[in-house]
Amino acid sequence: MPPTVLLTFAVVFLIVLLSVSAGTKFFEARRKQRMASMIETASGQPNVTVATLLKELEPEKPGGVKGLLQSLQFSKHAQTQLQQAGLSWSSSRLIGAMALAAIPGLGLGALVPTLNGPVTAIALAVLGGLIPYVIVKKKRLLRLTRFEDQFPEALDFLARSMRAGHALTISLEMLGDELADPLGQEFRTLFNEQNLGAPLDVALRNFTERVPLLDARFFTSTVLLQKQTGGNLSEILTRLAWVIRERFRLKGQVRAASAHGRLTATVLTLMPICTMLGLLVIAPGYLQGMAKDSDGKWMIGGAVAAQILGNYFIKRIINIKV
Repeated sequence: MPPTVLLTFAVVFLIVLLSVSAGTKFFEARRKQRMASMIETASGQPNVTVATLLKELEPEKPGGVKGLLQSLQFSKHAQTQLQQAGLSWSSSRLIGAMALAAIPGLGLGALVPTLNGPVTAIALAVLGGLIPYVIVKKKRLLRLTRFEDQFPEALDFLARSMRAGHALTISLEMLGDELADPLGQEFRTLFNEQNLGAPLDVALRNFTERVPLLDARFFTSTVLLQKQTGGNLSEILTRLAWVIRERFRLKGQVRAASAHGRLTATVLTLMPICTMLGLLVIAPGYLQGMAKDSDGKWMIGGAVAAQILGNYFIKRIINIKV
């Protein structure tokens, strides 16, 4: 393949990555601005104080070389993912499971004579090793989704309990005992931390780290704001529950509007795979000849990379934050 083509591809790929990075930062800034505005609506307090609280709750991530080195600390990242998934595994156990899952892929890739042996073996080993991590991510997503569904009810429970005359800490204890997991488990942990001597703001920040949801940051910011400025916390929590339910309703409308995009992404992802399987059945020697040719291998690799990038960009387009 000519070097000019490779250089052009590298330049275009770099430009696309820089554009995606700039767009992501822009939309993240807009999301934080909307979040501060929504909390102001729920609490009725000035926007400056809320924005400061949100900045304290969500510290800026380092960039450049420092950010890259922190991202390589997979053990700490894995432990956080396991905790948020509600699993009692250690990070070393997850890494060991990933290493064991990579061994069959490595052996299978070494036995496939069609493609380049080492490249195929490494690719299949990486795919196999990612399976335990993907399972943990899936469990984490399901757990956070269940938590998010329970959260408006929990806020109403806290508001009713405080209107009945109970203190916030007692209401947190009652909430942890009455509601089902995972919400009950997290609020029991929150109450136990506060009951064992941790300041309320520290316990709430730990709660926000364990539950990385926008609604949890809403709740933490609201309680800390009320602690600093005063006010009727039960009324604020009732308004916050209404805001969250309205956000769920809007999210459902956005999901319905983006259903066509999700279907398009699924079809465009599965079509090349089905075409390849059909060619393997109808014309068994067609793709094998391409795989044995040096340029054909580059074409196959480029097709796979383009497929992954296309699916990624479609997902980014239809994943509208609400």
